[in-house]
Formats: sequence, structure tokens, C-alpha cells
Amino acid sequence: MKGDNKTLVGLALGIGISAYFLLKPKNSGLQPISKIEMENFAEGRGEGAEKITDSAKEKGGNSMLTYHHFKVKLPYYEKAAEGKFDLDKSKKEYNKLLETLNTATKKEINIKQIAFQELMGKIEVLGELIIKNK
Repeated sequence: MKGDNKTLVGLALGIGISAYFLLKPKNSGLQPISKIEMENFAEGRGEGAEKITDSAKEKGGNSMLTYHHFKVKLPYYEKAAEGKFDLDKSKKEYNKLLETLNTATKKEINIKQIAFQELMGKIEVLGELIIKNK
């Protein structure tokens, strides 16, 4: 159970950091990246996520939560690596996912573990890509 609490704290911290960068004013000094830089970033992150997904699936057991968390990231990285990242659409989806998380965890945790891992994975990947694209 202690490991689960650490995971929740780590994921909450990741969301907080993502939200901070998403809400920062645009003139924060970050330079927009080129399409090729975005594609290369997404390709590299996708390769890393794929390795983690494969390793977690091979281990099985409790590692399957990690598998579900990273598996949902793969299509997002693939799409961005192909040059099909849509910033406005991604921001809308990101906000919708945050609302889903808030609803599912507001008073009591009312979400299954796998659904939670998948939701957090999507929030993380979209946050990463949005932040990188600014």
C-alpha cells in the first residue's frame, strides 16, 4: 500500500507541474519548437514508452499497472512523431481529462486502478506534448 501512495503522490506532482506550465503566460521566454523538433521529441519519448510498456508486460503482476499507464501514451507519441500533433485539440482533450480526474477523485477515489493508470498516462503525455510545443 505504501508504494501505491508514492505513485499517487508522484502522479499528482506530475499533474501539478504540467498544469503550471500550461497556465503560464505565453511570453514566458520559451521559444516555439519547429515541427521537426516536435516530431523528433515525440519519436524519442515514444520509443522510451514502448520499451517500458514491453518490459512491464513481460514482468506481469503489479507491473501491469505500469503497462496500462504507458500503453495509452503510444498513440499520442506516434501521432505527434508523424507531424499530426494538433495543439488546440490536445488542450481541449487535456482539460476534459483533468475534469474526468477531478470528478473521479473529488470526494472519494471512485475509479478503478487500471482506468486511473490509463487516465494519468493520457494526462501526462498530452501535458508533455503541449508543454514541448509552446
